[in-house]
Amino acid sequence: MFRILTINPGSTSTKMAVFDGNTKLFEEVGKHSRADLARFPDVVSQKDMRKELVYKALEKHCIPKESISAIAGRGGLLKPIESGTYIVNDAMIKDLYGDIATVHASALGGIISYEIGKELRVPAYVVDPVVVDEMEPRAKLTGIPGIERKSVFHALNTKAIARKAAEKLGIEYENSRLVVAHLGGGITVGAHWYGRVVDVNDAVAGEGPFTPERSGSVPAEEIVDMCFSGNYTKQEMKRLISSNGGMSAYLGTNDLHEVENMIKSGDEFAALVVDSMAYQVIKEIGAMVAVLEGRVDAIVLTGGMAHSTRFTGTIKQGVDQIAKVIVYPGEDEMRAMAEGAVRVLEGKAPVKIYE
Repeated sequence: MFRILTINPGSTSTKMAVFDGNTKLFEEVGKHSRADLARFPDVVSQKDMRKELVYKALEKHCIPKESISAIAGRGGLLKPIESGTYIVNDAMIKDLYGDIATVHASALGGIISYEIGKELRVPAYVVDPVVVDEMEPRAKLTGIPGIERKSVFHALNTKAIARKAAEKLGIEYENSRLVVAHLGGGITVGAHWYGRVVDVNDAVAGEGPFTPERSGSVPAEEIVDMCFSGNYTKQEMKRLISSNGGMSAYLGTNDLHEVENMIKSGDEFAALVVDSMAYQVIKEIGAMVAVLEGRVDAIVLTGGMAHSTRFTGTIKQGVDQIAKVIVYPGEDEMRAMAEGAVRVLEGKAPVKIYE
């Protein structure tokens, strides 16, 4: 049995867990306040602080470092790659330290895993990072030469959940047609065609439904007007699209639970915002059903907002006549990373090389 250490750095947290095969020995979440992170000039400089948290967690749970068989870290904004488990090599480390990757703490997943792997003399992997690209060429053209749609989505969670849903349906993931919607701070809806995500919206770039903190698709002409109005800097516009838009821009919070309490108190506008967000998810699911030529084994809802029966209920009402709707609330990315590493260590999947 292989013992896997998994590391998943987020913008305000560092998650870590250890698995013996499929058995989770522990999982911890280290929270980082804005004040704590303000001490660091950039994401990369947080590396040693977060790495120390991992070692402290191992010590706290009495896991000898020498018992670790391999490490799986969350991948960052690398070059587009196929789905799979990749060994963290020098080429990947170079790109993880690059300007593009280091805009998000997920880059530290591969970097910290690599360093700990070197120290323990065990392999370090990343599994299905956000840049998994299996999109069809015809899905990438936009109508403006020089601008192409990109495959940036919750690949790790949605691939793992898609496998779980296919198993529930009694079919192989590679023989299934699924629409999987990850409902979180970002919302991505993908068309899974026989094991490949052939189309998906890029929520970071402003595609798809608006989310608790992202703008989603908006009329391009009005965005151009805002950019040249003199009222916003380039960075302010980018933040409006990727982190300061959506539900939080309307209601001052990105917490769906808090907003649902507002609705219970009679806030009709809060209800309109949430229902509009669900409505846009329904539209995106419909688009992916069309990508799958109308043949869909199931529609799968996952992510943090899938805990809300109000939100998922609204979505179900719009799509349950198309196909069976399966809900897997939350995410299990730590287990997904461990499973990806074990598949390689057991020889059930090839290790892939980043170039």
